[in-house]
Amino acid sequence: MNVLQVLPELNVGGVETGTVDLAGYLVDHGHRSVVVSNGGELVAELESRGTKHYQLPVHKKSLWTAAKCVKALRAIIREEKADIVHARSRVPAWIAYFACRGTQAAFITTCHGYYGSRIFSQVMGWPKLVIVPSRVIGRHMIEHFGVLSSSIRYIPRSVDVEKFRVDRPVVEGKSFFTVAIVGRLTPLKGHTFFLRAMAKVARAMPNIRIWIIGDAPAAKQSYKSELQVLAHRLGIQDHVEFLGNRKDVAQLLAQADVFVLSTVTQEAFGRVILEAQAVGVPVVATSVGGVVDIINDGETGLLVLPKDPDGMARAVVRVLNDKKFAAQLAEAAKQKLRKQFTLEHMASQTLKVYEELLNSLNILVIKISAMGDVVLVTASLKALRGKYPRAKIYCLVGKESRKVLQNCPYLDGLIIDDTRPKRKGWSRAIRLSHRLRKYRFDKIVDFQNSRKSHLLAFLSFPRESYGYDNGKWSKLLTNPLRGYRNDIPAVDHQFQLLQAMGITPPRELSLELWPSDKDRKYVQELLDAEWLGNVTRIVGINIAASQKWQTKNWPVEHIARLCDLLAGKSIRVLITGMEKDKPLVEQLLARTKSKPAVFAGRTDVSQLAALIERCKVYVTPDSAPLHIAAATRTPLVAFFGPTDSRRHQPPARNMIILEKKPACAPCYSPRCLIMTHACMRDISPEEVAGKIELLMDAKQ
Repeated sequence: MNVLQVLPELNVGGVETGTVDLAGYLVDHGHRSVVVSNGGELVAELESRGTKHYQLPVHKKSLWTAAKCVKALRAIIREEKADIVHARSRVPAWIAYFACRGTQAAFITTCHGYYGSRIFSQVMGWPKLVIVPSRVIGRHMIEHFGVLSSSIRYIPRSVDVEKFRVDRPVVEGKSFFTVAIVGRLTPLKGHTFFLRAMAKVARAMPNIRIWIIGDAPAAKQSYKSELQVLAHRLGIQDHVEFLGNRKDVAQLLAQADVFVLSTVTQEAFGRVILEAQAVGVPVVATSVGGVVDIINDGETGLLVLPKDPDGMARAVVRVLNDKKFAAQLAEAAKQKLRKQFTLEHMASQTLKVYEELLNSLNILVIKISAMGDVVLVTASLKALRGKYPRAKIYCLVGKESRKVLQNCPYLDGLIIDDTRPKRKGWSRAIRLSHRLRKYRFDKIVDFQNSRKSHLLAFLSFPRESYGYDNGKWSKLLTNPLRGYRNDIPAVDHQFQLLQAMGITPPRELSLELWPSDKDRKYVQELLDAEWLGNVTRIVGINIAASQKWQTKNWPVEHIARLCDLLAGKSIRVLITGMEKDKPLVEQLLARTKSKPAVFAGRTDVSQLAALIERCKVYVTPDSAPLHIAAATRTPLVAFFGPTDSRRHQPPARNMIILEKKPACAPCYSPRCLIMTHACMRDISPEEVAGKIELLMDAKQ
């Protein structure tokens, strides 16, 4: 595995040390390790352990510099053939995110801070998997950055125990105690509260020395001066030593009697606590952020409230005055460290996350269409699942058509486009794309192929998006398909796109639906109520297509005549349709001598599939029930008039298409322009009855 880590700089710090430790572990375990940073004191150590370092100004908060770094980092990713790009800070994360696009590298972050939920920080939650060093940070990323809980991986930071295997000096008749604090000199680390607490400790125990290890950044040396002034004002200047940045931290900690962490904000973790515990120093720390994951209060250390000098002073005095208690804290902390916070534990868990990331694949299929069109996508879903058996596959569907796929075994979930109709254009698409981005899709297959769907695919930020180059903003796709055919059936049309993804069509295309036992029981009750429960010779007739497409409808008088013809041959007829079709049903019943069973408006899509399953033959115009019948393998007589059967027929073994093709057909008009409706009227009931008889024994 080739792993590239990117962070601002490689100077002294918990993030920097953890990066170097992980890099060394990767090399020791046969992986290739690369680090990109602006350089620093730890570069020499990094390179001495076998990691390659590239220096780029990835620390600068400048759009111009960041844009240049994106290009440079992308070149490094390709040169090093990086499998994983692991960003450990926000500016490097922005650069790494866009650098990874157009490469095969997988992007991942570790959230080392309790970030404000500003736009600048959002990128830390964008990867498919997000590593957090503490549970507090994990909850923060879920609650304030919208990261799915399934995307969070909790891996506490660690310490290389070998580096801190230092013998603590034993001093007989020791006349003083040492209290140490380690960290950058910044207000977030709470040094002012620490000094106020130490002033109280010094009054109770004058024989203490106070070590402040760490320094302020070059641009913020004034803060260090403020701390020095505060020490004088508190009268403890003779006790306090500002030691600056040191490379011998382990040796210094070994001489301390107690270590204090005084952070006042939500500390992401607190690696320096582990370093003190590894040496064997008892710890007093503020109860913030990830610190509570490390310290069990009263068992492996003492916790105090942040900004509470009195509480901190009492805890320090307690540890200094009770040697037995201090030793118990230190030993219990060491035991917990060996179980949960070793370099081996952190690095091995990180490797597992890398492997999970490389082996995971999230796919979205977009089909925000009418119900019948969603049925037509089922063959493609099966093919996608066959190609990617371990992938997480989702389908974006409309609110009305979601029931078509609710039991689909090839999907891991449905995403419903339930944005309010009043939201139009950019607003609606942006709102929906925000939801889609949470799933971190690698591939998007756009079977909708509209401007809206192409925009959604683009704004979801997948690594790859597939659709047709149809001029409807198709340039937003990463892989627009050119040179495709439009004069073929819809399912064959879809497989043109799938073939571009390396998916070979099966020998025989077929649709599927998955009515439940509950659906079948409901249908049995409907049939029993109409005395059809034990009847086998049943023909179903769909009374109408959609309300928009009146030209697709077969005339009601023809349906009435067909019902009477079939009744004369001892064939029972049932009528299906929607609630809106009930006026047509009344016209039908007024015209027919036989009395067909009417189920219009009494079934949803799954129940309709279960009902059509019970028919020997189903008769329908070009509509959603046509595709539902094909999915249930029920023999079909299908009418086509204003639409072209070559483009809209579903795959079906036993289907007879009746299509008269007058000069004006196919017109693709919802209203007959010449007012004759000849394309449908010329299909006679007698012809249909003859075709039904041919199909009566065809169902398998």
